[in-house]
Amino acid sequence: MARPRTIERSSLVLALLAVGVGIAAGLGAALFRDLIAIFHNLAFFGELSRIYDANQHTGVSPWGAWVIIVPMLGAVAVTFLVQNFAPEAKGHGVPEVIDAIYYRGGVIRPTVAGVKALASSISIATGGAVGREGPIIQIGSALGSGVGQATMLREWQRNTLIAAGAAAGIAATFNAPLGGLLFAIEIILPETSGRTLIPVALATGAASFVGRALFGNTPSFDIPALANNGLDLNSPELLLVYLVFGVLMGLAAWLFNRSIYLFEDLFERLPGNAYLRHVLGMGCVGLMMYVFVTTTGHYYVDGVGYATIQDILQNALTAPGLLLLLFAAKLLATSLTLGSGASGGVFSPALYLGATLGGAFAVGMQQIAPWFELDVATMAVLGMAGVVAGSTGAALTAIVIIFEMTRDYHVIIPMVIIVSIAYGIRQFLTADTIYTFKLSRRNHPVPASLETNLFMLRKASDFYDPRVVRVGSTRGMAEIRRRFRRFGRQTPNVLVLDAEGGIQSIFSSRRHYRLTGRGRIRSWADEHMEDEYIVVGADDLIFDIVGRLRAAHCEVALVTPDGHMNHPREVQGVLTLSDVARSSRLARQMARRREPRHGPSAGR
Repeated sequence: MARPRTIERSSLVLALLAVGVGIAAGLGAALFRDLIAIFHNLAFFGELSRIYDANQHTGVSPWGAWVIIVPMLGAVAVTFLVQNFAPEAKGHGVPEVIDAIYYRGGVIRPTVAGVKALASSISIATGGAVGREGPIIQIGSALGSGVGQATMLREWQRNTLIAAGAAAGIAATFNAPLGGLLFAIEIILPETSGRTLIPVALATGAASFVGRALFGNTPSFDIPALANNGLDLNSPELLLVYLVFGVLMGLAAWLFNRSIYLFEDLFERLPGNAYLRHVLGMGCVGLMMYVFVTTTGHYYVDGVGYATIQDILQNALTAPGLLLLLFAAKLLATSLTLGSGASGGVFSPALYLGATLGGAFAVGMQQIAPWFELDVATMAVLGMAGVVAGSTGAALTAIVIIFEMTRDYHVIIPMVIIVSIAYGIRQFLTADTIYTFKLSRRNHPVPASLETNLFMLRKASDFYDPRVVRVGSTRGMAEIRRRFRRFGRQTPNVLVLDAEGGIQSIFSSRRHYRLTGRGRIRSWADEHMEDEYIVVGADDLIFDIVGRLRAAHCEVALVTPDGHMNHPREVQGVLTLSDVARSSRLARQMARRREPRHGPSAGR
C-alpha cells in the first residue's frame, strides 16, 4: 500500500501556516466588508461606492416602495450561488465548520470561501437580517482547511488551522483577539492543548494586526463610560434584578434558536423551488423595511443592525414600545431571512435582540422600580452578552467579546451572572445551541464537553500484538488457513508479501477470530484480508493513532520503532481499532470497579 498522503508537520511549520491563515482571514474580513458596501450602495442607491458605515443608519433609498424588491433580487442571486456552486454556503456557516471537523476529516472545499463571501455579502447588502460574523468564520475556516489540504497536513493539524481561521475571522471583524481565541476553544476545537492553542493564538494575533491596520484600533461600538452613570453595577441590591434579567435573556435566546429552525421547517414545506421560497421570505423582509422607513424614517430590521444597537448604547433610542417592537421585528426578519435560505450569521442578530430587550427592560424598571436607577446602555450591553451566550453556547466568548467590543470593565461582574443564568435557562429548555441544532437534525452529534481520556494517552507499544509472520503471496491463504486451524485465537498476524517484497495484505488474527465467533473462518474471501493500513511508531499515542486510522478509513496500523517502514522486517507488531476499543472498554470497567461507593448512589 502507498504511504498516506499526509504529513505531520513540525510545530514551527504549523505555527507559520497559522500566521499565514490569520493574515489571509484578516484580509478576507476587509474584502468581505468592501463587498457588503459595494453591493449595498449598488442595490439601494444605484451607486458604485465603498463608502458604508454599518454603525450609521443607511439613507432612505430613492426607489421608494420599489425598495421591497431589493431583498427579493438579492434572494435570486444568493440562491443561484448556493444551488450551483456551494450548498454549504447556505445558512449561518458555523454548523458546517463543526461538521467538517467531526465528520469530514477537516476538509472544506476551497470554493466555499469565495461563494460564502459573495452570497453572504449579497444577503446582508440587500437587506437580509443577518450578521457578517458567521460568514467570516466559515470563510476563515475554509482558508485554513485549504492550506491544510494543500500542505498535506494530518487531520488534527487541519482542524487546528480551521479553528485558527475561524478565530482570526472573529478577531479581525470585532477587533477582539481574545474573543476569537475563546470562540475557537468553546465551539470549534476538538482538542485543547498547547499544540493546538498556540497556532490559533498566533492566527488571532496576526488577524488583529491586519484588522487594526485597516479599520483602526477602536471598539466596535462607541458608548459612554458605563461607570459614569452614577450606578454601582456591583451593588448587592441589584442581584435580584440580574437574576430576573438573566432568566429573560435565556428565554429570549431559546426563542431565537427555535424561531430560526421553525421558519426553516415552514419554508421547506411550502410548494415551489428554492428560488420561490427565498424570494417569498425576502419579500416579507422588504415589506417590513418599507413599513419601518415610512413610519420611523429608518429601515431598522435590515442588515447587521449595528446602527440600531449604536442608538441604544448612546441612549438615543429609549422608547420601550419601539424597543419591544424592534425586538419582535428583528426576530421575525432574521427567521424569515435564514429560514427561507439566505446566507449570513446569527451573532449580530443575537446582539440586536439582547440590546433591544435589555434597553426595554431598563426603561420598564425605571418606571416600576426607579430606585434601582437602571441605565439603558448598561442593560443593553448585559442583554447582548446574555442572548449571545444563551443562543450560541459560548459563555466565555460572550463575556470577553462584549468586553472587548465596549472596553468597559465595570460590567464584568453582572455580565458573568447574567450570562451564566441565560446559558443555564437555554440549556434547561433545550440541550442544543443554535450551532448544534442543525447537526442534531442530520444525526451528526458533537460532544457536549471535552474530557480527558487517560487511556488515549497510552502508547502503541502498550497494546500492539507482537506476533507477526511474513509469507509470500503464493502460499498466503494456505498458510493462514493452516495456522488458524492449529492455533485459533493465538494465530500470529500474517503479512502477505508481493513479488517485490512489499506488503500486499494483512491478516489480523485477533480481529477475525472475534468476527467469526466460533473460532473458524467460514469463508476464505478477500474480505478477510486487509490491504489498507497505516504505519505508526511504537511511541505514538493511541489518541493520534485512532485519529489517523479514522482519517485513512482503515482498521490496521503496523507498528515500527520510529513510524517509518522501508522493509516489512521492521514491523514490530499490529494494532487494530478493535484492539483499541476492547482495551478501552476493559480500562473503563476496571476504573469503575476501583471507584468507592458512597451515598445514595451506592448499590445502583
